[in-house]
Amino acid sequence: MIKLRFAQEGRILASGPLIHTIMSQQLTLDIRPEPRPTFENFIAGANAELLARLRALALPKIFDAVYLWGPAGSGRSHLLQATRAAAEAAGRRAILVAGEEAGAELPCPTGGLLVVDDLDRLGEQAQVALFRAFNSARLAGLALLLAGPSAPLSLRLREDLRTRIGQALVYQVQPLSDEEKAATLAAQASQRGLRVEDGVIGYMLRHTTRDLPALMAVLDELDRASLERKRPVTVPLLKEMLTKFNKKN
Repeated sequence: MIKLRFAQEGRILASGPLIHTIMSQQLTLDIRPEPRPTFENFIAGANAELLARLRALALPKIFDAVYLWGPAGSGRSHLLQATRAAAEAAGRRAILVAGEEAGAELPCPTGGLLVVDDLDRLGEQAQVALFRAFNSARLAGLALLLAGPSAPLSLRLREDLRTRIGQALVYQVQPLSDEEKAATLAAQASQRGLRVEDGVIGYMLRHTTRDLPALMAVLDELDRASLERKRPVTVPLLKEMLTKFNKKN
């Protein structure tokens, strides 16, 4: 990770070989590209069986239909993107479609993998198109990977489509335990060279949103705040940051 400091609303005045920067506030620019979702950087926890099934689904000539579900922040979108990437790496054409973007026609490449996220957002025409994809999948050698926020019976979809989804292999994305979340946060902090005082991670788990992406965002903000204020990462610093955020919202 590369950290650079810049001036906000600063002026650069050149006088001969000397350059003076007048800074009103020092900011941290975090130049760290977000890692692409892969199977390797997904924290499996209790999802080992699901992960193995998706690894297999990415391979050519596998024609299963899989539906996975879980709330926002559970990691389901990560798994969809990781499966698409693995399929493409294996030489299998894979297409990912967001539910709200699906229309009357869905791309169904012969021998490929169709991935559809957010089934609860499918319109009427898109639901018909997905039902047709189910009907023609095995003949076309098409694998289906579908995802939504709830179990099939709770999806507000056409009855025939909901029945087909229920006949697929259904997995709930299991959330990480608090111990697994704490270990993940500690490992991320260590990779960044960020020294975190004892008690900070426990306080995060008790007083912030508990899904892992949100916790990682808090860790990002702590990293920035520590650099900007030249202070170690402590519980008082975390409290200040959360108080400031709550006042804004």
